[in-house]
Amino acid sequence: MTTHDQTFSPDAIAADEPAGPLSSWVRSIAEQIATWAGTCADYYAAASLYEQLSALSDAELGRRGLSRATLAQEVCAGCDRGSQS
Repeated sequence: MTTHDQTFSPDAIAADEPAGPLSSWVRSIAEQIATWAGTCADYYAAASLYEQLSALSDAELGRRGLSRATLAQEVCAGCDRGSQS
């Protein structure tokens, strides 16, 4: 028997456990969509904050402990929900 025949034989399929119910699949997709929406919201907030901060002078950024060279990275890190515990 070839590998293809073993993989798709009725015995191999019957031996596997049944697939999870449809509701678990839908729940998984819903969780992924919620995670994606949260990520979009984080980056939208970061873009808005970056726009405001980038208009400040270098001196004002320095007083706030920020550097123009790393401003985008610091803003993204500050708005990322995944990095906040």
